[in-house]
Amino acid sequence: MSIGRLPENEQRILDEMERALRRDRRLDRRLRTLRLSRRPDPARLLTRLGSYRPRVWTVAVLLAVSVGLMVAGIVTSEPGVIWAFAVIWPPTLFAVFRLMCRWCGG
Repeated sequence: MSIGRLPENEQRILDEMERALRRDRRLDRRLRTLRLSRRPDPARLLTRLGSYRPRVWTVAVLLAVSVGLMVAGIVTSEPGVIWAFAVIWPPTLFAVFRLMCRWCGG
């Protein structure tokens, strides 16, 4: 394996391959999505949250878990159960709100 420049015919083939790859839009899109960014893009996150469409069974499971944790937290007063409820309750409310907005056509 040489460190020097490629022979002219190999360099020409390599250049043609690079040009063809640059024209491929699907490949370019896939490579862009694979890039790791250090900071998440807030606009992209808000777009994804705004387009979230929960299913009925997902909301039902979240509600069942939330109610179960709420009852367990009231009965036992265990900090772990209360914190688990505090973590699961906001996503549950958000999912219920999004489902109701979808049903109402909003």
